[in-house]
Amino acid sequence: MKLRVVAPSALALAGLLALAAQAQGLRPPQGTGLGRAAAAPAAPLPSAPAPGTLRSADYIVAVVNSEPVTNNEVRIRAARIGQQLGQQGTPLPPQDVLLREVLERLIVERIQLQQAREAGIRVDDYALGQAEQGIARQNNMTLETLYARLERDGLSRERFREEVRNQLLLQRVREREVEARVRVSDLDIDQYLRELQEAAQNRPAEINLGHVLVIVPENAPPARVAELEARAKRAAEKARAGDDFAAVAREFSEGAEARNAGGQLGLRPTDRYPELFVDATRGQPLGSIVGPIRSPAGFHVLKVIERVTPGLPSTVVQQQARHILLRTTPQLSEAAAAARLADFRRRVTSGTADFAALAREYSQDGSAKQGGDLGWAGPGRYVPEFEQALNALKPGEISEPVVSRFGVHLIQLVDRREAAPTQRELRDMARDTVREKKLDEAFATWVQEQRARAYVEYREPPQ
Repeated sequence: MKLRVVAPSALALAGLLALAAQAQGLRPPQGTGLGRAAAAPAAPLPSAPAPGTLRSADYIVAVVNSEPVTNNEVRIRAARIGQQLGQQGTPLPPQDVLLREVLERLIVERIQLQQAREAGIRVDDYALGQAEQGIARQNNMTLETLYARLERDGLSRERFREEVRNQLLLQRVREREVEARVRVSDLDIDQYLRELQEAAQNRPAEINLGHVLVIVPENAPPARVAELEARAKRAAEKARAGDDFAAVAREFSEGAEARNAGGQLGLRPTDRYPELFVDATRGQPLGSIVGPIRSPAGFHVLKVIERVTPGLPSTVVQQQARHILLRTTPQLSEAAAAARLADFRRRVTSGTADFAALAREYSQDGSAKQGGDLGWAGPGRYVPEFEQALNALKPGEISEPVVSRFGVHLIQLVDRREAAPTQRELRDMARDTVREKKLDEAFATWVQEQRARAYVEYREPPQ
């Protein structure tokens, strides 16, 4: 099994926070696919009860392959989703519609969880703890702060952990059942690239510029103009010397963006920038400092911070990583593998062991012969758990043990660079995008198939 296989966020992170953090108003990781579990069409339910007939006791609303779904489960989930929609300013559907949709989502999830149990798929406490830490980091909280927030919103720590564990189980069963269905051919890639090129012809490029403005008053005498030009040149020299551009902007710029945005004008189409700025920065590489240039307003110093060309990117951030992979078995749990890798990490950081030597001896990946070296890779080339940990590292740093579908990894970032992707890398990026789309479609089809095969008996409608 190769590590360098992209896993789309729709599957890798689908639903991880849908029941827990997101429903409580917390921010989930980018790519979380809330709502995909409800891809199957809702089956007809009994008519809703007449107003004024609400029942106080809990009761069974559906049976899924002999496993009950209760009214309280539906109401709790519906309340969380309603709270989240309200915080987003999204109008709520009628209560009976919301309850019916939530019930169908719970049924589909219950079917998948049953499949996970039957297939022997498990999530041990180490993987669960890692997921909790990830949720806390995504919301800029400590784990204890996250627990306290959830408790205030009516979700106990135990219930939160149970729901996160269930979402990890759903993630793993989906990976196991759906990924093998998807194939991307060269014809698929060629068609996608043609469509991308056609769409790009109608869209202008976008740039984000850093800006220092030294204002020249109208009718300023030549001596004053020279003085202000010298000030702009000092700002440009400091920026070219590597000083933080935001600090340079705060020191020298009289533009409104200097205080609030560190001198950044923001990513926008080139036709929304002054023609002077576009002409001055055209063809300049990222990070370039341009100027001072003169306009009727004064002197400008510009930094090319970001450039987005319609279609595939002209530059990408590449990372060179190496790793040690331990695959889990009935004899080696995720927790045991993580403990062994944590010991490797201690030995490397203390200088008593070499990462590459440990990789050659212990790693169970094809990269072991190269000391765990995975080479240079652009964004999206690793599974999300691996890439998220890699993105958080500085060159030379080693991660804590990371759980993925392949096992448990110890990851070291060797170096990071910005480079123009090769033609092969561009096709790989296109392949990843096409694969993600096909995976979404395959998952929706698979969900419908599982829903159709399951025995579902509706009892009384939720209320």
